[in-house]
Order: sequence, then structure tokens, then C-alpha cells
Amino acid sequence: MSRPTGGVEAFEAHASAADLDDLRARLAAARLPEAETVHGAAPGRRRWEQGVPLADLVDVVDYWRTGYDWRSFEERLNRIGQFRTTIDDLGIHFLHRRSPRADATPLILTHGWPGSIAEFTDVVDELADPADAGAPAFHVVVPSLPGFGYSDRPATTGWGTEKIAAAWVELMGRLGYAEFVAHGGDWGGVITTVLAGRFPAHVLGIHSTLAQAPPGLTTDGLTAVEREWTEETRDFWLHRAAYAKQQATRPQTVGYSLVDSPVGLLAWILDKFAEWSDTEDSPFERISRDRILDDVTLYWLTGTGASAARIYYESHHSLDPELRVDVPSAISMYPRDIEKCPRPWARERYRRIVRWRSPEAGGHFPSLEVPDHFVTDLREGLAAVLAADR
Repeated sequence: MSRPTGGVEAFEAHASAADLDDLRARLAAARLPEAETVHGAAPGRRRWEQGVPLADLVDVVDYWRTGYDWRSFEERLNRIGQFRTTIDDLGIHFLHRRSPRADATPLILTHGWPGSIAEFTDVVDELADPADAGAPAFHVVVPSLPGFGYSDRPATTGWGTEKIAAAWVELMGRLGYAEFVAHGGDWGGVITTVLAGRFPAHVLGIHSTLAQAPPGLTTDGLTAVEREWTEETRDFWLHRAAYAKQQATRPQTVGYSLVDSPVGLLAWILDKFAEWSDTEDSPFERISRDRILDDVTLYWLTGTGASAARIYYESHHSLDPELRVDVPSAISMYPRDIEKCPRPWARERYRRIVRWRSPEAGGHFPSLEVPDHFVTDLREGLAAVLAADR
């Protein structure tokens, strides 16, 4: 990895008034389709069978235009501390909150799609400076994936999970963290797995909400619950993963809509928050409109709908079947996540699972859905990892 051309530089988020006015104007002028033809309007998941219901979208669009406060999110980002550095000729943006605690451990948190650094802004402070003096503390680093948020958009192919993991090692080294722990979910979980498998000299251990087993394993010996998990995961990839196929094969095509239409971008992302959250009808049962709009507006203002989608083109099904993780690992399978890996399968890749949990609530976005539990689970998992590493 090349050294930075300008080192690590402070960064502040500030959208222009013209860009915010343009967003509101586009929202006001949106041309919407007719309502879905799903029968029945009673609350429940059936309302979403054809995608985001028109009434729900109209409500969120109206709030986005008239009530949402982007400046509040900018202030939170700037208060945490934002920076950029250049790695392999690509600008990488990241949040960095150093803990005041002398015993703090460096921690890198990696998001996925359709997430962003917005997934972690509400938990950074508690991880870095916990209210409970007996809880472990961390120097927290939250990078924006290449092509996401305030990181640069790659102009060539090659920025897949392997290269991103190597870039994260370089990033942590530039911050003075030769050894660190790592957490991730979704693409962040894949990158965290690659980090642990490829760079064990730097990674003390990991916590992940995604475990991907090597291919070809049998269901023989699995419990009934574990068999159900495998069936649910198989059903997801067979019947509910059209978005992934589109972004893996034609990200540029869908990208025009995602960059040109804020309503199109909102619907594309909101659909996943609805389907992948631990809710019975609407994602707003657990996640506020403001938190989801923080994420969507970040995509919009940075124009990264297409470039973020390309991570699927670069990395879909790319995890090395032979990759093994020998550093201590803590894994949590949230009940309404889209991929749940049985522990016997996970052990085939993650050779030192020191903590395994199946929380009672939560889905694909636990830091937003169940933030208090997420922080506790992450702390306890990383504490187990660090104890095992001694």
C-alpha cells in the first residue's frame, strides 16, 4: 500500500444551501406511480410484498422535504471528528474518536450497504467513553467504504473486499494502531472476516453479525433451529435478492436513478430497512425517520448511489472459500437478519469462536434497531476476544 500524499487531514461535512434547496425542489416535483395492488391495507408485512407502499413513501417524502434537519446530522459527524487520507490514490473518509481512557483498545467499525457511517454515529461516544467505568473502552475508527459517503468514488475496478481490508490495515497504522479489534455486519462483516484471515498479525480479534461458512457443508447434525436458519437464508437468496443481482451485474444502470432521483434512492434503500429490520409492518417501529434519512441523505448529497452499488460488482460471492480465521472471534446472529449461519458451519471458517450469541430481538441494522443491546453485546464480545488473545 502506498503512503498518503498528504497524511491524515481533518474534514468537516457541510452541504451547500443550494444542494439542500435542490433536494427539496426535487422532492416537491416528484412523479410517483399509482399505489401497489397488494390486497388489504391492514398493517403487516403483506403490505410490502410489491415494495414500498405508496402511502408510506409519500409520508416519508413529505417529512424529508419539510421536517428533516440535515444540519443536525452534520453537527454530530463534526463533533465526533472526521478525517480523510489517501490510500492507493483513493481518498478515504473516516470518523475517529479517541477514548480518554488509557486502557482503551483501537476498534474499527465497518458498515455495509445500504448502510453507511450513519449506522454508528449514535454509539461511538458510548464505546469511546462509557458511562460505566468498568466497561471496556475503545479508540473508535469508522471509515466510509470506497464509493460511499465522503470517501472518493473509485474510477477503476479493483476495490473489492480484499483491497478494502488491506486499506483498513494501512489506515489503522497511520493512526498509530498497529494492533486492533474489528467489527462489521453485511459487507462490513465480510471485510472484517478478510481482515482477520489475511492480517492476523494486526487483528487481535473480531466481532461480527455476519458469519459466512465455506461452501458445500451438509445440514446433517444441525438442530431444527439451525436447519430453519439455512432454509431462510436459501429462500432469501433465491427469492428476495434481486437488488443484489442488479447491483452485482448492472450497477451503472440502476445508478442513474439512484443519483438522479431522491425519491428513487429513498425507495431503493427504505425497502431494505423495512424488509431486513425486526418489525411487523414498518421500519419506523424500531428506527426513527430521522436516522433512516440521515443515511439516505448522505447517499444523496454525496452522489454515491451508483458508486456504492458497485461493491456488489466488485465483491459478490468473492469471499475466498479457503480463507480461515484463527484469531479469537465473537459472533452474534440477530433473529431477523437476512443471513444466519449455524454455529457448526461457522466453526469451519472461524476456528476460535470464543463467544456466540443469538439475541432475542434485532435484525440487519442492530446499531439502529437495538442500540443499547448492540453496544453491550459488542463490548462483551470484544472483551471475550481480548481475554482469549492474552
